[in-house]
Amino acid sequence: MKIGRLTILGVGLIGGSLALALKKRGVVEQVTGWSRREQTLQKALELGVIDRAEPDPGAAVQGAEIAVIGVPVGAMESLFRRLAPHLEAQTVLTDVGSTKGSVVEAARRAFAEPPPLFVPGHPVAGTEQSGVEAAFAELYQDRRVILTPLPGTDRDASSRIRTMWEQCGAEVVEMEVAHHDQVLAATSHLPHMLAYTLVDSLARMEESEEMFRLAAGGFRDFTRIASSDPQMWHDICLANRDALLVMLERFSADLARLKDAIREGEGEHLKQTFLRAKRARDRFCG
Repeated sequence: MKIGRLTILGVGLIGGSLALALKKRGVVEQVTGWSRREQTLQKALELGVIDRAEPDPGAAVQGAEIAVIGVPVGAMESLFRRLAPHLEAQTVLTDVGSTKGSVVEAARRAFAEPPPLFVPGHPVAGTEQSGVEAAFAELYQDRRVILTPLPGTDRDASSRIRTMWEQCGAEVVEMEVAHHDQVLAATSHLPHMLAYTLVDSLARMEESEEMFRLAAGGFRDFTRIASSDPQMWHDICLANRDALLVMLERFSADLARLKDAIREGEGEHLKQTFLRAKRARDRFCG
């Protein structure tokens, strides 16, 4: 599939990597970029991520075959409202937000009803780095992208977005909006909360400098994602609060049980917990 003009609204790691991947494979003719910061657009031009910078989002989507929304989920509604008067009938609109329920609701508020050519999406890929400087063409190779088309979503539009991601080397799966948010609350949002909280807890201890200095590889591996963009994760927490709270409550209960087992010296409980976890992770990683 060839894309004549692709517009990235919010040129950062995710949107920038998408543009680079499609350019590398020669399937896009022109990439237009918009960002809230002028310096971001200039950097994107310098790096060859985009071909044209547009300071106005409405102008950026004019003539676009596909427009990709890459702003934090908390900024989606505001951007949708700015795009609504300018979005052309043939433009397929998609997003890369980590929550889907909040994005769909934002589209409903902004457009009265999500446009038929709107295909909500979420590439389950990224790094702890952020910004267009961190973008690279191989980010989506052998990674999953989740699409959550709505009942009114045009099938051809959904097919075009699927093909676009597959051309980046990704495996595309589809699921319902609510199920997406439940799954991601467990597998992505909760782990980020744990990493952020652990690092913050240690950082506020008097011995924090010594602890961080002596920390080994396990600590670095576990807490790597605490270097992710704080604003993005602030937005995700609030946008997916219901599903995230369910997982936090469940994990808190399991953690409390583990604490009791340590206090009471229940070695068998500890051993069985660790064995189940090892088997599950080994099976997953295998």
